[in-house]
Amino acid sequence: MGKLKQLESFVSVVARGSLTAAAKAEGVAPAIMGRRLDALEARLGVKLLVRTTRRIALTHEGSAFLEDCQRLLADLANAEASVSAGGMKASGHLRITAPAGFGRRHVAPLVTKFREQHADVTITLNLSDRVVDLAGEGVDCAVRVGDLPDSSLVSVRLADNRRLCVATPRYLSAHGTPQHPSELAKYDCLTLSSDASQTRGWAFKVGGELVHLKPGGPLDCSDGQVLHDWCLADYGIAWRSTWEVESEIAAGRLVAVLEDFAAPPNGIYAMFPQRKHLPLRVRLWIDFLKHHYSQSGFWRAS
Repeated sequence: MGKLKQLESFVSVVARGSLTAAAKAEGVAPAIMGRRLDALEARLGVKLLVRTTRRIALTHEGSAFLEDCQRLLADLANAEASVSAGGMKASGHLRITAPAGFGRRHVAPLVTKFREQHADVTITLNLSDRVVDLAGEGVDCAVRVGDLPDSSLVSVRLADNRRLCVATPRYLSAHGTPQHPSELAKYDCLTLSSDASQTRGWAFKVGGELVHLKPGGPLDCSDGQVLHDWCLADYGIAWRSTWEVESEIAAGRLVAVLEDFAAPPNGIYAMFPQRKHLPLRVRLWIDFLKHHYSQSGFWRAS
């Protein structure tokens, strides 16, 4: 129980931004919260937090440990809910948000399937590339792709996501196939315009190091779906997520190039606010996503 309380205190302090706020939420003195963190760091033999009188900051080890702690505590809450819920049916209103492109393709079709199994649940799906404030806007669960900057949320990894360079067989037949990322300058690269997100460029693993390149070409656009359509129409090489191109690669409409230099995968996550008791409808929705996203043929068929 002592070890569990230390983990809970660590997550609470990070989520609330201070020892004082976390202690107040639990109804204990800040000194008690501090002793729990000291004991946790001493037991692990690493520094998790840099604490000053004004602020706290996660160390590199602390950031990695935080995600594991959130997942562990979420799994524990789910296990307890499974027992206490017994044969209860899910009900109530479920509010979900997801990125527009990913959500249209890989969330919206599952929403209707989920409701076929849980008729007493009503659902609102918000598709937006804006990072929604879950707690502030009353959203139960967000599906997000990529890095997770908001450590105040609980995250559950649903699947891996990779970025690949792809082109059509016709384009590669006409222009050749690049053998190294440095050769991309010779090709028509379909890139996001400067006012879009991908500011660091395309990522590759070269010589054991992560390298970012900013290839160019005659066409760029702020909308990823347009780049995808241009790529399918033989206009050049695009750097796209596997969730978007897996089915086209399987069907032979696109070919992955420079796979030996592909950057390590990031994740597809379900995220939800810190809660002591996760509603049954939210837990079942997350389990539903995990089940479908883990199926080997899901991404190739959708």
